[in-house]
Amino acid sequence: MNRYIYVNGRYQHYIDATIHAEDRGFQFGDAVYEVCEIHDGRIIDESRHMARLARSLGELEIPEPMTARAWHRVLRETIRRNRVRNGIVYLQVSRGAGPRDFLFSGVKTAPTVVCLARAVSPEKQARAADQGIAVITHPDMRWGRCDIKTVMLLPASLAKQKASKTGAQEAWLVDGEGCVTEGGSSNAWIITAKGELVTRPTDQAILKGVTRTTLVDVLSREGLTLTERAFTVAEAKNAAEAFITSATNLVMPVVRIDETTIGDGRPGPHATRLRALFHQVAEAVPAAQ
Repeated sequence: MNRYIYVNGRYQHYIDATIHAEDRGFQFGDAVYEVCEIHDGRIIDESRHMARLARSLGELEIPEPMTARAWHRVLRETIRRNRVRNGIVYLQVSRGAGPRDFLFSGVKTAPTVVCLARAVSPEKQARAADQGIAVITHPDMRWGRCDIKTVMLLPASLAKQKASKTGAQEAWLVDGEGCVTEGGSSNAWIITAKGELVTRPTDQAILKGVTRTTLVDVLSREGLTLTERAFTVAEAKNAAEAFITSATNLVMPVVRIDETTIGDGRPGPHATRLRALFHQVAEAVPAAQ
């Protein structure tokens, strides 16, 4: 099947999709992005993703490239052209292009907009959740505004590459105090031996994950109490359960941290139930036009 990518007003074949060589997203990492899950032909948590995109653009003073109505059309047309029923849709907006200059005044074009969609096997994700995943711990070397969803992902990429070499599927980033901030592309959670459900509070050190936010709604519906606080690597390794949340993983159980087995080495009951409940609570808007 031919794949299509939306670039600056045109739907192009994958091989033909290009941006300017002096685009600031390419040269400075001066761009933001969002990833939405597509589940059974519906876009999950679209409103929250688009609100976060608008916030990221505002924090970097990048002009909104189009109206909400136009975004709605671009998302759905990209999904339709790529015939994705289960997978992801990716949006990226850079400040634009111009002769290389650290100052924003060097920009000579409108913001660069890219949208792509690709299929992901739900069965493969379900098998991973049935087995649980392994994570490694890695020093958090990122910049101080991780609350903005920018494309400056090299530290996370290096950490996840190291995880992959050890057979793990994610890296948990650790701050100077020995506390877990978040995963390379996910939020980190634990359930202590006393049954306390814990995740780090949202501040400038982590991204306020959309899946994280929706899971908080799930917890509220189920009458479960969440404690938002930092937790150490040692505490995580002694936890009864651990899991990550993200648009591409939903609620994914963690059964090993570094060389330490979590619980009995199998996905715990809380993480498994929360995963099963997620789509009952999340916003799900048809992807069809």
